[in-house]
Amino acid sequence: MRLMGAAGLAVLGAVLASTTARTDYVPPFKGNDTGGIISTNLIGHADVRAMAIDHCARYGKVVKLLGVQANYGGYISFACRWVPYGADQRPLRTKY
Repeated sequence: MRLMGAAGLAVLGAVLASTTARTDYVPPFKGNDTGGIISTNLIGHADVRAMAIDHCARYGKVVKLLGVQANYGGYISFACRWVPYGADQRPLRTKY
């Protein structure tokens, strides 16, 4: 019985050691109601500004682009803000 337990533990350890840990994975587009980040790898493939506008419009807010890390693995950060004071129009609503 102890031999089976030790063999099972060895197999479990080998399986866990052979799998990769994905603790540092961040999706190309991630955000919530306060803002988000978009990977710079999407710059040539998609309209990142339209992606940010669409994301913020789901919450009834407007987008403000904050910054760009132009190096490999960098991100474009944006904030979702309420409609500025003095604006007489609501932000566009999108259907999803």
